[in-house]
Amino acid sequence: MPSPLILAFPAYRVPADRLAAETGYGVFPVTIHSFPDGESLVCLPPELPEHVIFFCSLDHPNEKLVELGFAAATARKLGARQLSLVAPYLCYMRQDKAFQAGQAISQRIIGNWLGSCFDTIITVDAHLHRIKALSEVIGPARTFNLSAEQLWVLLLRQRNDQPILMGPDQESRQWVQKIAEATGIDYAVAHKQRLGDLSVQIQLPEISVANRTVILVDDIVSSGHTLAVIAALLKKAGAAHIECLVTHALFTSSVEQLLNNSGIQEIVSSDSIPHPSNGAWLAPLLAKTLIHDIDYNATAGK
Repeated sequence: MPSPLILAFPAYRVPADRLAAETGYGVFPVTIHSFPDGESLVCLPPELPEHVIFFCSLDHPNEKLVELGFAAATARKLGARQLSLVAPYLCYMRQDKAFQAGQAISQRIIGNWLGSCFDTIITVDAHLHRIKALSEVIGPARTFNLSAEQLWVLLLRQRNDQPILMGPDQESRQWVQKIAEATGIDYAVAHKQRLGDLSVQIQLPEISVANRTVILVDDIVSSGHTLAVIAALLKKAGAAHIECLVTHALFTSSVEQLLNNSGIQEIVSSDSIPHPSNGAWLAPLLAKTLIHDIDYNATAGK
């Protein structure tokens, strides 16, 4: 039986090549042509193995979701029986309830649609608030919500200083605590109250940061305002050096400047979204789960 094939969407060829190197699977580009009116022409190789893996992180998702849908349907038509989606960043997971009458609950809408297109979905640090498992919103596909904690543990174990890890809010406690326990590094969690998309109030935890290195740990950074506010408070409290570890760098063009101006001196992100701050590769983590799932399906005769 032919080996599974990784189909890489245009912006993610480099991370897809890393995944191919870790798995030993072949990799082939998905070709996309954009017409003047904004429509997309998606092209796959004319011959496909039974198992196809689409690699497409879903930042800036609206066009990508349409193109991903075209690709999945075309792969089925070409004879692929098992479709896996490796989407290190999974979009539309934050809107998990209607806060006002008439609001669309995008988490469930997109989750149900993706679950109908793919047999397996693998992502990293999906932004889940009120549910515990990704399977609650994505079905009937098998789901794997991995954590970038292992990447940060490996990086931090290489340090020879004694920093403080700090989460920006209570939601971050779950992974900051695990990283701290695995590395023996002190940690604390700030209290955040969100007033709007670009307005937050932050209260630092009762821990001395004077003359210490503080490493902020967050899953998603988009506007950067939360980290900027925390960094300014840390600087005022006497922190000697401020760094940031982030899984998904959803940075707009002005975010890096905002963070630098606030006092953050170093930013390291995973390659879930290609960005100059990338310094931790997800391929080994993704490959382990992908290989296990494909082997399980082969054994089960699916």
